[in-house]
Amino acid sequence: MATTLVDNIGSLVTNDPAWGGLLGLIPDAAIVVEEERTGSGTADGAQSRSQFQEVVGRVAWVGAATDAPPADRRIDAGGRAVLPGFVESHSHLVFAGDRAEEFAARMAGERYAAGGIRSTLAATRAASDAELSANVSRLLDEYARQGTTTVEIKSGYGQSVADERRSLEVAAGHTPFTTLLAAHVVPPEYAGRADDYVAMVIDEMIPICAPLASWIDVFCEQGAFDADQSRAVLTAGQRAGLGVRVHGNQLHPGPGIQLAVELGAASVDHVCHTDDADIAALAASDTVATLLPAADFSTRNRYPDARRLWDAGVTIALGADCNPGTSYTTSMPFVIALAVRELRLTPDEAVWAATAGGARALGRDEIGVLRVGASADLVFLDAPSHLHLAYRPGVPLVHTVMQAGVLR
Repeated sequence: MATTLVDNIGSLVTNDPAWGGLLGLIPDAAIVVEEERTGSGTADGAQSRSQFQEVVGRVAWVGAATDAPPADRRIDAGGRAVLPGFVESHSHLVFAGDRAEEFAARMAGERYAAGGIRSTLAATRAASDAELSANVSRLLDEYARQGTTTVEIKSGYGQSVADERRSLEVAAGHTPFTTLLAAHVVPPEYAGRADDYVAMVIDEMIPICAPLASWIDVFCEQGAFDADQSRAVLTAGQRAGLGVRVHGNQLHPGPGIQLAVELGAASVDHVCHTDDADIAALAASDTVATLLPAADFSTRNRYPDARRLWDAGVTIALGADCNPGTSYTTSMPFVIALAVRELRLTPDEAVWAATAGGARALGRDEIGVLRVGASADLVFLDAPSHLHLAYRPGVPLVHTVMQAGVLR
């Protein structure tokens, strides 16, 4: 195994409580990466390094630079801050077309409603697998250039058995973190027949699509699916061996949060409308509240009460929610800046939520953290501290990204 020493790190975010504080900060730090060649190569059609890596890098040592062991090669961080790769636990990357005109209409005063999702269906259904995969590759490259090294991808813009299956096949060519979101909205051919669509998802779609996914998701919201319909889809997914994720309480108060907690969901996402009972339920559960402030920014929706959630002991993740309609961004630094300015998280809390919080939402402990045995996903900033991510919003601070031990 080859080893690489990264030293002259101005400030290292480890997210390891053994180093003290929320972020486990180490000044004047170093880290040793150990590389193992897996020989697995790249699967046919895969464009991303994230899943099919010939070289898998793990963290072998972390500490003060003065204590660093020898290694086969050295990377000089130049005094830059280094932190774990951002973890995106909520994205919708398998789509075609865009909705720029819809965005312009919202900015002119039209209100966002869940039905806008339907406008992406026709373009996605008409696109070839190659076109869909190329778009996913483009967006993953954008994510990586801005420091994101792990991305979950949902289906949901096909909404037929064949199109949901191929959406998951495309997603699985790029990431191991895939989610079946067949219950996104009711597709046009089922207009006025939401219960019939739910029955089709349960009886036909889940059995065929579940082997390609890790999770089942549903948009539990006015204009999409109610509590009974959502529960039926989610419990059918559970019976098929899938974990649970929920889009909940985005546009209105509703049952999404309580349903997510009831079913032991890994994450409930958006959570813009919460009451005391919702917050208490989340705080007493293992369900992560994934906040997506770029979507609220783009739709002029209310922001979640992140300060109250955090202070109540709720585990929070941050995501970019990249999708063509309501959050067409891949910038986690932008999300961190929004979380600090608009959601009133501290810079430390926002960075933790975008790294370790996202890992919690995906049920993983080897990403979003830099400790021995963790994946060597490192982000080098052109700044001496992680604080600059919120302090200098809009500035391209990501200098270099290492993904599983490989410099991108």
